[in-house]
Amino acid sequence: MAMKRGRGAKGKEPGAGSQEPERGTRRAAKGNPGASGPSQKGGSELETKLIHALVEAALAEDRAQDDITTNALIPADQPGRAQMLAKSPGVLAGLPLAEAAFDAVDSSLAWQAVKADGERVSPGDTVATVDGSLHSIIRAERVALNFVARLSGIATTAAAVVVLLEGTNCRLRDTRKTTPGLRALEKYAVRLGGGTNHRMDLGDGILIKDNHLAAVRARLPAASDYIAEAVRLARKSRPSVPIEIEVTTVDEARRALDAGADELLLDNMSLDAMGEVVALAAKRDRRPALEASGGITVDSARTVAETGVDYISMGAITQSAPAVDLSLEMAVA
Repeated sequence: MAMKRGRGAKGKEPGAGSQEPERGTRRAAKGNPGASGPSQKGGSELETKLIHALVEAALAEDRAQDDITTNALIPADQPGRAQMLAKSPGVLAGLPLAEAAFDAVDSSLAWQAVKADGERVSPGDTVATVDGSLHSIIRAERVALNFVARLSGIATTAAAVVVLLEGTNCRLRDTRKTTPGLRALEKYAVRLGGGTNHRMDLGDGILIKDNHLAAVRARLPAASDYIAEAVRLARKSRPSVPIEIEVTTVDEARRALDAGADELLLDNMSLDAMGEVVALAAKRDRRPALEASGGITVDSARTVAETGVDYISMGAITQSAPAVDLSLEMAVA
C-alpha cells in the first residue's frame, strides 16, 4: 500500500517542477544570474529509483528494522504525530527523501508537506508532519532528518553565495568535490540554492587540468606548446564536446585562447591576473567562458566576480556546508 500523502498549501510532489540540470561546459548567462537565486524552485528532477535506493541504503546502515530500544518500549499500534521543525534559517532541500524514508519503514504513515524544496524557512517553521504508528516514525526519524539537514545546508550555503553575486554577470558553480554516492543529491541541493552544476561526472565534459597537462608535457620536447597540443588531442577525440582547460598564469591563458579552448578555468589567479585574462578574452571573435576557482570564499566571492569572470566555482558549498538544524517533535497519544 502506498504511503498516505497530504499536501499543505505550499507542498508539492517530489518530481514536480522538473528542470534539466546545467551539465557540461556552458556559455556565460546574460543579465543578472543572481535574480533567480534562492527563490527558484526548479531542479526537482531527482529520480524515484535513486531516492529509493539511497533511502534503503541509509535505513539499512541505521538498522531501522532492528531498533531494539523502540521495539522494547513502544508497541507497534501506539499512535503518534510528529512535526518536522526548522531550528535554524535556511533553504530546504531533501524533503522527497524524508518522505521516502517514512514510507519505506511504514507505508501506512501519513506524510504532509507544509513547505517545499527550495523554500526558505525560519526557526520555528513547520516543514512537514507525519501521522501514524509512533513506533515506525521513530525508526525512520534520524535517516529522514539527516537527508534534509545535510542537503538543506548545501542549498543554504549556495544561496548565500548567489546573493553575494547579485548585480554581476557571474554565476556560482559547484564541483565534483561531493560525498561519494550522494553527488546527484548534493548537486540537486546546489540548484535549489540558485547555483548551477558543472560536470556531473568525468564523462560529462572535457576539463583539461594540471595533471593532464603535465602528462602531455612530459611526452613533448621542451620547445613544444603542450597547451595547444592538449587542446588539439581533446578536439580530435571528441570534436563536438566543448573544451575547458585549467590555466594558472596570464601567459597560459593566452596560449589556451590561441589554441581555441571553449572555456578557461582560472586556477588560483590573482585579481589583477584574472582582470587581464578577461580583457584578453573580450578581444576574441568568439569569447570563451571564464571560470575562476581555487581558494574562493564567501568573503572573496563578490570581489572575484567583479573581475568580469562568468563563473566562480567553490568546492566548499558541497564539502563544508553546515547542516541546517531540524528536529522531529513528537506528540504521543
